[in-house]
Amino acid sequence: MTIHDEHPFLPPEGERSVVRRLRGRWPAGVAVVTTGTGRSRVGLTVSSLVVVDGDPGVVLMMLDPLSDLAEALSTGVPCVVNVLGPGQGELAEVFAGQAPAPGGRFTVGRWTDGTHGPELAGASAVARGHVSQVADHETGWSVRHEVELASVDLAEVAPLRHERGTYR
Repeated sequence: MTIHDEHPFLPPEGERSVVRRLRGRWPAGVAVVTTGTGRSRVGLTVSSLVVVDGDPGVVLMMLDPLSDLAEALSTGVPCVVNVLGPGQGELAEVFAGQAPAPGGRFTVGRWTDGTHGPELAGASAVARGHVSQVADHETGWSVRHEVELASVDLAEVAPLRHERGTYR
């Protein structure tokens, strides 16, 4: 077995995507977006989202079109945007598919089935709503999902953010 000084999966400097590197330098809040109940619950870590003020407020999020969440979210489907708080980096990694979760993703953290989907205890904010639109075309390697907000609960804790591959 050989131990390398460098990251074994990191592409050489000249082959790295500058767009991906820019995104990595852009601090972003981290959320786990969920839908479904019981055994049909689905969730994904999402940091590519924008909250738009209005009446009603809207959350725009970019999802991998091949993800279980993107497949589960269609117009009218209820969902929850669970904004993660301090110490929930491991949970973010689990829902991103980067860390193991024996027994399933929803065994990490304390979850309850709310009216719009699974809600996380200890979240920095919980926003509930219904998908009002799914983009009919892909943008980059993602599909835009628009969620019309029905309610929002805020906690007095700082949100978890992701920057340059780490949670802060």
